[in-house]
Amino acid sequence: MTGTDSESAAAVAARRAIEALRSGVPSRDAVAALGSGQSAIEDRFESLCASVKAGTPGSMLIGGGFGAGKSHLLEHLARLALNAGWTVSRVVISKETPLHDPAKVFRAAADSAWREGQARPAIVEAAAELDLDGRSYAELLRWASSSGAELNERFPATLALFAHLRDRDAAYAETILRFWSGDPIAVPELRRRLKEIGEQRPLLPPIAAPELARQRMRFAARLLAAADSPGWLLLFDEVELIGRYSLLQRAKSYAELARWMRGEHAGGGIPMAAVFAMTDDYEAAVITGRNDRDVVPARLRAKGTPEAGELATAAELGMRIIDRETHLLTPPDDTELKQVYARLRELHGQAFGWRPPDVKGLERLGATRMRQYVRAWINEWDLVRLDPEYRPETEAVEMISDYREDPDLERAGTE
Repeated sequence: MTGTDSESAAAVAARRAIEALRSGVPSRDAVAALGSGQSAIEDRFESLCASVKAGTPGSMLIGGGFGAGKSHLLEHLARLALNAGWTVSRVVISKETPLHDPAKVFRAAADSAWREGQARPAIVEAAAELDLDGRSYAELLRWASSSGAELNERFPATLALFAHLRDRDAAYAETILRFWSGDPIAVPELRRRLKEIGEQRPLLPPIAAPELARQRMRFAARLLAAADSPGWLLLFDEVELIGRYSLLQRAKSYAELARWMRGEHAGGGIPMAAVFAMTDDYEAAVITGRNDRDVVPARLRAKGTPEAGELATAAELGMRIIDRETHLLTPPDDTELKQVYARLRELHGQAFGWRPPDVKGLERLGATRMRQYVRAWINEWDLVRLDPEYRPETEAVEMISDYREDPDLERAGTE
């Protein structure tokens, strides 16, 4: 690459970063340009990853206001994990992917699972890279077949069948891969295929969709580990959407959060970690403001069933976790703001081939979000570049989170 080509590539990368930051999108270029500025959370994240690699699953919850940089931080943590060889999935809580639905959460995680340097989703790549005559495959099959794994027989059966068919019947091997990634698999055909290779007839008992999804999660994490991935990191963004669900769906979401935070989704020896990001006013607005702390468990226990009682206990734990274990993003101090301003000024000049002058931006107040500072600086440079005599002044308007219940969200989560 010539010097001119290198300068052109750098200008394109700078332009991509500026456009992403202007839109509030935490792209790879934007995050690489600015870093995170959240050293305490980075340290906690590195400790979490070390614990997971050592065999202790766990998760962490981060909180911040609208525009404080939660999604930006998640992208930064993803980059740290990818650089260390981890598999990373991004799950945005939405109508299509409600936190309380393990099947939809798993599907979103499987579809987005990625590992640095790979061209296909990580579960597909892991299966393709398995040494079927090696130790890793043998250990994976032994674990999947053990009672301690607590897996339905579909998993060891398809794993054994995959070893026979990967290089002989690509179509059915693909069917098995789709099953591991979230699709159903026809039991009669599976039994017939197993009989053809001399496997004993497995029971293959029915299994509820939520439990099957949780088992898929554990199996996929071990499959990825067999392909030399140190661990599977799941990043959950916009978790505050659970506040807009009905009381029962909120209860289920609190319970799911508690299971993740206490490592129950993985169990001992499963290399899986999760990071959840939600707004920092959720506890005040919903758990306290809507009195979920008292109303949710009381409503559930009034049903008088063991299942409702268990859900109430798990939901209470989830709410306590939100209240007591959220790692809050640190507001930017003057030193960080000066560094970000200088870096953005350099990027803007590189992107548009000019020398940006100093701009005023926003008054530096404790309540001002990093996104507000960034967009103000970029917008003002844009205006001055078009009219050098113009002196822009920017005013910030606070965004209020909306936690009103939305029946459409509940219907979307049960389709």
